[in-house]
Amino acid sequence: MHTKQSLFDPTLPADNQSASYWSDAHGFAPSLAIYEAATKSPGPILVVCEDNESVERFKRELSYFCADDDKLQIFSLPDWETLPYDNFSPHQDIISDRLNALYHLPQLEQGVLILSITSLMHKLPPHRYIDGNSLLLKVGQKLDLMAMRKKLVLAGYQAVESVFEHGEFTVRGSILDIYPMGSNQPFRVDLFDDEIETLRTFDAETQRSNEQVSQIRLLPGREYPLDAAGITAFRSNFQELFDMDLRQCPIYQDVSDGLGSPGLEYYLGLFFKELDSLFDFLPANTTLVRIGNISKTGLEFWSDIENRYIDRQIDRFRPILKPTEIFIPVAEILTKLKQFRQIEFKNHSQALSLKTSPLPDFGSSSQSLEPFLAVKQFIDENNPKILFCAESAGRRESLIELLRQTEIYPTVCENWQDFLASKDKCHITVAPLDQGLWLPHQNFVAISEAQLFGNRVAQRRRRKRTVTNTEFIIKSLTELRLDDAVVHSDHGIGRYRGLETISTDGQSNEFLMLEYAAGSKLYVPVASLNLISRYSGADADNAPLNTLGTDQWQKIKRKAAEKIRDVAAELLDIYARRQAKKGHSYALELTDYEKFSASFPFEETADQETAIEAVVEDMQSDRTMDRLVCGDVGFGKTEVAMRAAFVAVQNNKQVAILVPTTLLAQQHFESFKDRFADWPFVVDVVSRFKSSAEQTVTLEGVKAGKVDVLIGTHKLLHGAVVYKDLGLLIIDEEHRFGVRQKEKLKSLRANVDILTLTATPIPRTLNMALAEIRDLSLIVTPPSKRLSVKTFVREDQDSLVKEAVSRELLRGGQVFYVHNEVKTIEHAARHLQEIIPQARIGVAHGQMAERELEKVMADFYHKRYNILICTTIIETGIDVPSANTIIIQRADKFGLAQL
Repeated sequence: MHTKQSLFDPTLPADNQSASYWSDAHGFAPSLAIYEAATKSPGPILVVCEDNESVERFKRELSYFCADDDKLQIFSLPDWETLPYDNFSPHQDIISDRLNALYHLPQLEQGVLILSITSLMHKLPPHRYIDGNSLLLKVGQKLDLMAMRKKLVLAGYQAVESVFEHGEFTVRGSILDIYPMGSNQPFRVDLFDDEIETLRTFDAETQRSNEQVSQIRLLPGREYPLDAAGITAFRSNFQELFDMDLRQCPIYQDVSDGLGSPGLEYYLGLFFKELDSLFDFLPANTTLVRIGNISKTGLEFWSDIENRYIDRQIDRFRPILKPTEIFIPVAEILTKLKQFRQIEFKNHSQALSLKTSPLPDFGSSSQSLEPFLAVKQFIDENNPKILFCAESAGRRESLIELLRQTEIYPTVCENWQDFLASKDKCHITVAPLDQGLWLPHQNFVAISEAQLFGNRVAQRRRRKRTVTNTEFIIKSLTELRLDDAVVHSDHGIGRYRGLETISTDGQSNEFLMLEYAAGSKLYVPVASLNLISRYSGADADNAPLNTLGTDQWQKIKRKAAEKIRDVAAELLDIYARRQAKKGHSYALELTDYEKFSASFPFEETADQETAIEAVVEDMQSDRTMDRLVCGDVGFGKTEVAMRAAFVAVQNNKQVAILVPTTLLAQQHFESFKDRFADWPFVVDVVSRFKSSAEQTVTLEGVKAGKVDVLIGTHKLLHGAVVYKDLGLLIIDEEHRFGVRQKEKLKSLRANVDILTLTATPIPRTLNMALAEIRDLSLIVTPPSKRLSVKTFVREDQDSLVKEAVSRELLRGGQVFYVHNEVKTIEHAARHLQEIIPQARIGVAHGQMAERELEKVMADFYHKRYNILICTTIIETGIDVPSANTIIIQRADKFGLAQL
């Protein structure tokens, strides 16, 4: 390991109640200065931020700087991500992080705790509760499994079939699987008789045991106790505070039964004699760092608490505690903060200047060389030691390629200390740094991707598994309901009015009564039910009824038959040519393919594996592939495409990936570039984000065979795009393309392998798949750790909208607000701005100019807006990782498929 180097060597306050000021802190200088201060501080550093987004940013950046430092620990105390007095509880992962920080904090000698001022204002369970309810398991220790099971349930752990998440456990024979709160992995406890024989980590997805450990620490499963003593304390305090009929209070009844109701965290004070604050957990030699205007944010949060207390206390079935019983007023917080040594980033007469300067504006044009030319000029003028920071390995390879085009040749380094120790001038690394850094006096520069391409959003991966049998997804519809529109094969469209019993020739028989235009009725014997089918056209409630006794229906059938014959002839021609002409049989180099597959950062679902196997088998056969992969957004269709693309380029074939929008093209380009980063294959994109000259270079590369994977919109189908040897065409959302594009696609089907990805297949495409004209793969199992969607149907109220939006914005997320009327959408945006003044609102609808629309969508993706008011154009499948809430106005006007 290198001797640690420091850029700032920041000074610390001399003693408690004294302060140091650091100025000229641009870019990621605050994070780096805090890291360097933490390495020489005699105690931990407490970083208090004004919002949760800052907490996440500092945690990412500090974790990067200390990645190779075993001594320095980084903790965060995350916000509950609920509103004051909410009826929701935090997710188990949040509780796990909080308990982990609170357990370690009193003994923390060197490290950093990051939290927001709003988290600091929450009262906490006493430290003796967390410490006293923790359990240490060691190899060789005696353990009664039945007693342990009861203890875990009382501590808040949940008994499950298989362990996947924090706070879960299962007992199978002499084996205990448990995912302890505060741990980053689950453990398997194997007993011999009543003695712990081995302790191992295991993979939650595969359930396979991994490495052995000597001991594990089990923290309590929640921040309040539901054992006998805890329940007794709650009941006693509740009865003393609230004068009401306890039989009508669900939360009282739930706790009495030992159940943890949603939102029970806001009754924390009823479980203990006294609550602690974070100050009771902090060592005396803690140093405080303030980030942003925490006083202003704290006052606003206290105002929200008081307002919600007023709104919520009218619920007589759910009485609530006074604000001061579960929160600490901001004035008291600010007073207590004064007892610590303090560091503030501000201009002051005695401030230590970190001597950083804002970097020049290099411009930000995705994949354009303009910012790189500006960087090249900057390097030529200053000759600095420079570090380029990429977001991922794939983005790093893209940056290297673009830098080389401007004669900048960086050396790859793994971490911060490697960079500081290196004698080379120019480096590139993978680092989660939002902004760069410039130290003119040391001739040192770091440039982030955000300064070259604009801000991006880092994805956060989360949670939960279910399995669905794919055979039950597509069924024939065999039940009729009263007033359904139906189609009689001989008489046309009518409406089913029920069953009637009619006597003929002395026999009673049941008939379906169908009503047609002008009130005419047709009685169809149940024995002829095969002549009836459901009406499948749009707007079944207003289906056009045919007139009995005319040739209207026969004319419609003749026209339809003619169209069917034309389509059938065309399809027969295409698919006859496909069958007659042998396709390319791809060879599979297993070693490389398995290595590529192993780089997939998630566990494949069963459906994904089945789809991938089917695609690979198609490509290995001598029949040209035409497969439809159907699955919901986020279910893993893109990974199926990546595996197919890898097999194709392995066999020296080119791959074209056709997507409906420029923004999607850019997203796919970044995803593919990242996955193919370690392979000698060239991935490129054709889009409006590139200049004409750059697109010309790309197309020449395609023609010469230098580009292996090309991604773009309908431009890929133009005659100007000439492929040297196209082997695979991947189509994302075929239904989004127009008639001309589809005609071009039809002509390609006989010559190249086709893989179509869709979440909403058009009826004709789906029908062809069901008729086995095209092969079909379904991905209906959601990915592991995917959270289930919570759906609420409520009357439209400003207070409800404000609450839902505020809850999402509080945790740094984004919101889709669907208002499907273009003429009133601007008014809706103004109204939303009035009730949520702090929101950054964008508007998107189909009548906007294409460039304007894509700019708004790109700005929302890059978090320049945190609310997007839009029509149903958001059905594009664009991945916005931090958008966790969607509000649909007038949801009754939408069809089930749309919702």
